[in-house]
Amino acid sequence: MSCSKTYDADDINSKIILVTGGARSGKSSFAEKLITDLGEKIAYIATAVPFDEGMKDRIKKHRESRPKDWTTYEIYKDIYKHIEDISKEHDAVLLDCITILVTNLMLENHDIDWDNADWEKIDEIEVNIKNQIELLIKNLRNSKMACVIVTNELGMGIVPENRLSRIFRDIAGRINQYVASNSDEAYLAVSGIPVKIK
Repeated sequence: MSCSKTYDADDINSKIILVTGGARSGKSSFAEKLITDLGEKIAYIATAVPFDEGMKDRIKKHRESRPKDWTTYEIYKDIYKHIEDISKEHDAVLLDCITILVTNLMLENHDIDWDNADWEKIDEIEVNIKNQIELLIKNLRNSKMACVIVTNELGMGIVPENRLSRIFRDIAGRINQYVASNSDEAYLAVSGIPVKIK
């Protein structure tokens, strides 16, 4: 999988690129190749939380596959608060991924019965998530770092049977739309092939 563009230095500052795709579509591999065209001192923000053995193994494999000179930050909440400090040592940042970030922010509300929660509470959770994303985008723009953001494309199949899955799909889908609308470029990865969509 190759990147389709070589970037001039003047084009890179504060550039935000979104890479989306389904599970195992090659989006993360493409994003990692793309970020190397955007900077030399690269930060990697991993939003996954090692909540079980499967996720621990997945995180370990991802960590081992990344270049040793990249700096990894494992953060899923209040990422915007870290951008200024990260930008002091790096000229590009890769964030992988938005949908895991949304999942973690939703599920940190342990006291919620998702099957019976009222829509006012669900809307409040979505507003809080969107506020975090808005602040993240704002701080990335102010940082002068180039950024590649990875997310999962959702909702292209059957409507989920359970309520939590439907709520997650709707919130993540709207967050993806917001990030895409505020990105300079966007790519869709399909079977290992990136297609530029913006």
